Amino acid sequence: MVLGISIALILASLLMILLVLMHKGKGGGLSDMFGGGFSSNFGGSSVVERNLDRLTVITGVIWLVCIVALGLLLRP
Repeated sequence: MVLGISIALILASLLMILLVLMHKGKGGGLSDMFGGGFSSNFGGSSVVERNLDRLTVITGVIWLVCIVALGLLLRP
């Protein structure tokens, strides 16, 4: 059970990193360094941004649940 939660935590962490980097930057961050011009032309839709926000929040909740579950299971 601990192994399954650990794998879910690793996958959620990687997905969280990817989703945060995909967000449209407010200027001068990592998103500008990784193609800010491309994302400003094609990622400006409010529906896309809203769905990306929802997916990021859901992934964050899954990540938090995995952290708490591992903390409770591995407690001495």
